[in-house]
Amino acid sequence: MNHIIQEISILLVPVLLAVTFHELAHGWVAYKLGDPTAKEAGRLTLNPIKHLDVLGTIVFFVTRMIGWAKPVPVNPFNFRNPKRDMAWVAVAGPAMNILLAVGFTILLKVLLLIPLNPTSSLVRVFMPLALMFKAGIIINVGLAIFNIIPIPPLDGSKILEGVLPMEAAIRYAKLERYGFIILILLIFTHVVDYVVFPVIRVITSLFLGFVV
Repeated sequence: MNHIIQEISILLVPVLLAVTFHELAHGWVAYKLGDPTAKEAGRLTLNPIKHLDVLGTIVFFVTRMIGWAKPVPVNPFNFRNPKRDMAWVAVAGPAMNILLAVGFTILLKVLLLIPLNPTSSLVRVFMPLALMFKAGIIINVGLAIFNIIPIPPLDGSKILEGVLPMEAAIRYAKLERYGFIILILLIFTHVVDYVVFPVIRVITSLFLGFVV
């Protein structure tokens, strides 16, 4: 039980930050492009409770890599160029997670540069922080990579729609009604384990390579 509590305490802050800033980035970019829907729904906030999805959060703690939040409401009809601007809104979330991964990498690097005596009482503080920063790198890279999978309702589907010709984009958008079912099947049949997790591990190792 103590081990589980320790793991949750280490993962909690990185998960909340990753989810909150991911969704906030979507809403903020949408607002800047002319759509106030997220702001009016109270989603331009740093309150993580507003953004958490119960199932997506559980998946975070089970996989320690991937998960999802409650999507920020966006009305593309408020954009000057709905197809293009929706793609920019979609890119914003994963891009924010990569920035957070960079931030956690810098924090971990600085922490490890501090000379400590192994017998120092500060080790009890610094070790959990180091594990938390490392988890922050993994979770943010995981959230970014997972979300660029081009399956609705993930961000990658909106990015792909933004670059497809209009007719193809309309046909592709029709997949959205089946997207969540496809996504759950990919997770629970372990397809994600073999296709997505290796990519996350490679990119995470690049970040951690800067630290050591």
